[in-house]
Amino acid sequence: MKKLILATAIFAGTVSSYAITNNETPLTNTTYCFKNDSFKEISLDKLPSALNKALKKDFTTAKVNKAYINQHNQYKLELSINKEIKIIYADKDGNWLDEKEISNLKK
Repeated sequence: MKKLILATAIFAGTVSSYAITNNETPLTNTTYCFKNDSFKEISLDKLPSALNKALKKDFTTAKVNKAYINQHNQYKLELSINKEIKIIYADKDGNWLDEKEISNLKK
């Protein structure tokens, strides 16, 4: 009988040790967003004709909401495509640029 009580106590102690909550702090991913202020907003009629042609060719259903320019004559365009907002970059000749290719974004 003593062995049964002892076995029950050991079993209860073992099971209850698994019920203890884990107090470890989970790792979190932190995302940093930096605003690029080197682009200045311009009116849409100041966009170069080559850029307008490239927009009509490659983004036929897009509507340009806003346009920005930096000191290197690179353009940042905010487009509405199928009710979604998309940001694209281009040079004055209508060539599309990656964010890595933008002069003021390089580190």
